[in-house]
Amino acid sequence: MTISQSKKEYLRRIHKVQDYIEENVCDSLSLDELASIAGFSKYHFHKIFKGIVNESLLQYVNRVKLEKALNFLIHRPDMTVTAIAYQFGFTDTAIFSRAFKNYYGVSPSYYRNQYRKNCKDLIKISPYHESMLKMTKKDDENKVKGKVTIETIGDMNVAYVRHLGTYEQLKLVFESLMHQLLAYLSKWNLIDSSSIKVLTIYHDHPEITEDHHRRTSLCVTIPSSAAKVIEKGDSDVGIMIIPSGKYAVGHFEIYQNEYSEAWDYLCGEWLPQSGYLPRDTSSFEVYVSEPDPNPQTKHVVDIYLPIGPLA
Repeated sequence: MTISQSKKEYLRRIHKVQDYIEENVCDSLSLDELASIAGFSKYHFHKIFKGIVNESLLQYVNRVKLEKALNFLIHRPDMTVTAIAYQFGFTDTAIFSRAFKNYYGVSPSYYRNQYRKNCKDLIKISPYHESMLKMTKKDDENKVKGKVTIETIGDMNVAYVRHLGTYEQLKLVFESLMHQLLAYLSKWNLIDSSSIKVLTIYHDHPEITEDHHRRTSLCVTIPSSAAKVIEKGDSDVGIMIIPSGKYAVGHFEIYQNEYSEAWDYLCGEWLPQSGYLPRDTSSFEVYVSEPDPNPQTKHVVDIYLPIGPLA
């Protein structure tokens, strides 16, 4: 195995651990368990993880848990701070409150109360999102609106390449990353042209996660049998399963600069009146038409938002 192939294999294993952490963020995650997922010795895994991710394993797990908890403080007023603490594997409220205050500078209760009064004072809006907000301040009749349907989907197997950084940075490399992924899958005859879907998964909240930690996965659907081929490969292409369940699917025809408006419509206008709450799993975009960087071309895209009952 060459140096380049070795590095790709390390990245693939680290991405696999990150996926596992996200899927099991409500559990207590031990070093032994995560090292086993990565296929590294536990005595070396934490050093490898820190060297690649630039965070210690403990820092990374705690940050992901706290970001998920913050999202619940905002969007789950039906849950107490104590319930949210237990939801994400903290053994008691005091430990959760201390960790939250160390990271965000305020207690969870204070954050929730102040957010209701003025959320912009407490959440750092990314430069990307600020520019999108400016661009989308239009008259009501000019707002992007889409048709929303409720759909239940089965597990979806996907292969992915991952980007770390802002959405502005992603736009610059999106085409090359997607070409890299499709070329790899074509090489191994893993593309089913009759059912292929091209999609993007957003793992982090752009208003919560710092720019340099933000993860985006560019994905292509694959047959379940393709997973073994990819796992034995020599690239950083990873595999994951988008979980089955109920989703609100927003169907949009939009220009390149209107994606933020489409998300705003689905999450800010449709969702509060829908009778549903968002589930704690990632949202994603499915490109019905081929992604086109031309700003004058309309894109046909479906946005999938995981939902559950408002109870």
